[in-house]
Order: sequence, then C-alpha cells, then structure tokens
Amino acid sequence: MPSESELAAEFGVSRATVRTVLAKLAAQGLILRRQGDGTYVNERVQQAKAHLQNIWDFACLIENNGYSPSIRVISKEVREATEDESRALAIEPGAALLSMTRLFCADGKPVILAHNVFPLSLFRVPIEEVDGTRRIRDIVRHDCQHDIAFAITEIHATQPAEEAASLLERSASEPLLLLKVAFYSRENIPLALGENYFDDATLRLNLVQVWG
Repeated sequence: MPSESELAAEFGVSRATVRTVLAKLAAQGLILRRQGDGTYVNERVQQAKAHLQNIWDFACLIENNGYSPSIRVISKEVREATEDESRALAIEPGAALLSMTRLFCADGKPVILAHNVFPLSLFRVPIEEVDGTRRIRDIVRHDCQHDIAFAITEIHATQPAEEAASLLERSASEPLLLLKVAFYSRENIPLALGENYFDDATLRLNLVQVWG
C-alpha cells in the first residue's frame, strides 16, 4: 500500500487521520503492517468467503461464494407471537408479528430457507407494501426506519423438516446447518428473529475472526 504521506496527500487529510484508519484496519486483520517494510493487504482475508459482519446477510454471502443471489417469497402473514418470540423480541405475549418465509437461491439453485419474524409495531408502511424479495437490512431500513447494528447467531447441525428439505432439494436424511439469528439496532432494540436452514454443500462459511 502507499505510505501514510502519500495516502494523506491523495485524500486531502492529515497523516494522523490516515494513521488512525490504518490502525483500525490492522486491528480488523484486513491489512498487515510490517515495521521497516510497509503496509500490505491481507491476502488470506481476501480468500475467505465471509466475514462475521455479513454472515447474516445471505444475499451478500451468496455473492461472496461467486453466485448470483435471488430471493423468492414462500409466505408472508401476520400472526401472534409465541411466548419464546415475545421474550426474544421484548414485546407483549401474543403481540402481532409479521412472519415471512423466503427461499434464497444461488444461480437459481435453492441454498437457504429463511424464516423471519418482525414485531408488527416496527413497520411504518402497510404490510402489503413490504417487499420480501429485498435483503433483510433493506426491509428494516426502509419499512421500519431502523438500521441493523449487530446480530447474534447460533449455529447447529440439524435434520431438516420435510418441507425444508423439499424446498432446498435435499434429502430429509441429510443434515443441514440451522442458523438462529437475532437482529438488533444500535440502541439494542430487538428488530427481528431468523431461523434459517443453510445448505453448506453449496455455500461455504470461511469466517475471519480477529484475535486481540
């Protein structure tokens, strides 16, 4: 990479600003700084299929695996929250939810079956206008006027239900990854839950984690 002085001149900022940005990139493992030698882009990071930041953005994950993503809505309905959903979303028991089931495809091949629920009270548009073919971050941003700041994901191996196996064109006897995700705003407001069957025979999860 160019030197700090060259980067400062190119972007019209101070060397202190450049130094701060480079330090953050190095802390994330995206660049390598070698004393007396220079700064290099971390090639091993480029080889990875996914970063922790976008593991829950399935369209992005599909793209990072080299495929063209598409999303098909299987169902969209309003229903009452279960006790577990109410607790996880910090809403009243039985409160209304928007429930969506969607199929993510890679070059037309089904690879992820996603079940998502959102508190109905978050939406600022009529439910009929919610476009399930958009990425979840776009649905939350445009229709709920919130931004997803972070997500907590649990990953398990599981035998899929018959419907999930059929939609993903897999045998019910073949285990799939089950990703359970909770999405939150910067203010720690629960925005949505996800329960997703993931075909890891097609998509690979190579995660980059930075150790402090």
